[in-house]
Amino acid sequence: MHLAAGWCASTGTRASRVQFLAVPRLRLDRGAAARHIANTPMSAAAFEQFSNRLARMFKHRAKWARRRSLECYRVYDRDIPAVPVAVDVYADAVVVQDFFYTFEEGEERRNEKLQNALEIIQARLNAPAEKVFVKRRQRLKGGLARFETDRRENVERIVKEGDLAFIVNLSDYLDTGLFLDHRETRGLVRAAAAGKRVLNLFAYTGAFSVYAAAGGAAQTTTVDLSRVYLDWAARNLELNSFGGPQHRLERADVREFLEAAPANSYDMIVLDAPTFSNSKRTERDFDVQRDYETLLLRALACLSIGGTIYFSTNFRKFRFDDSGLGAVACEDISARTLPEDFRGARLRYCYQIVKM
Repeated sequence: MHLAAGWCASTGTRASRVQFLAVPRLRLDRGAAARHIANTPMSAAAFEQFSNRLARMFKHRAKWARRRSLECYRVYDRDIPAVPVAVDVYADAVVVQDFFYTFEEGEERRNEKLQNALEIIQARLNAPAEKVFVKRRQRLKGGLARFETDRRENVERIVKEGDLAFIVNLSDYLDTGLFLDHRETRGLVRAAAAGKRVLNLFAYTGAFSVYAAAGGAAQTTTVDLSRVYLDWAARNLELNSFGGPQHRLERADVREFLEAAPANSYDMIVLDAPTFSNSKRTERDFDVQRDYETLLLRALACLSIGGTIYFSTNFRKFRFDDSGLGAVACEDISARTLPEDFRGARLRYCYQIVKM
């Protein structure tokens, strides 16, 4: 068994000690689901509902995605409470996030249910086992966050989102490198970026920077503390033929970067903040609920008059108050920026903040 320290995918910084646990790929018995269903009537009904729901949603979403030239999209997200998995398509591959750990029952029982779900996913999405990637989350004692992957490493795909392309990693991290739920937000950035100086903070793999460049931004600045993610962002920019000195990548702590930024430096700022992060490279940890106002005030200080901040967080209990931000116009655009394949979910909050 191999354990390696991991990175918080949303920030490139160490967050509540993450471990990546390499385990053997699940070997699925084609008869397992049928045998289990035959012996447990309640589960049989749930898995039959899951099978029917998955088939129906995959047919609908695949057509919907083709019309929009999307190669990555969500098919299912815990729609049947008894089958708590999320299923995403990435071109010819499928990523399954396992939430069976939330059930208060033995590990063997949870594994059996997951295997049954994977059998159905493979059959309904016509996906061979070698193209199915499972992310197994678990919250351990003492604040440890752990997830399990199979032994495959560095399995990448290039996927299309409209006329843009992105590199995703299906095997090595909890997240793939492209947050599908921010697809519409990226579109807003692209539509408003022409001629603007765009700053992308907590930039991860730089998808917002790619969209801004595609929208005709005069310059983009991509800031993240992780060298791994900055290199990934550079690859994404290059993949879409965006290069040159007008597209800067900066390895820095976001707060320190903003403290040093001159006034009126940017016309648009994207700030997709993590819930919590810490790093050996910084003296201070970051808590979005505690620190968001200070962070936004620093961002506003380097924003031009009439400039826009797109601020988002996936902290479910987040409470936003703009009364301390000064002369700004704020709009909650959470619902408006939630893509169709995520409708009904409350994954994150998103705000558009204009400096007056």
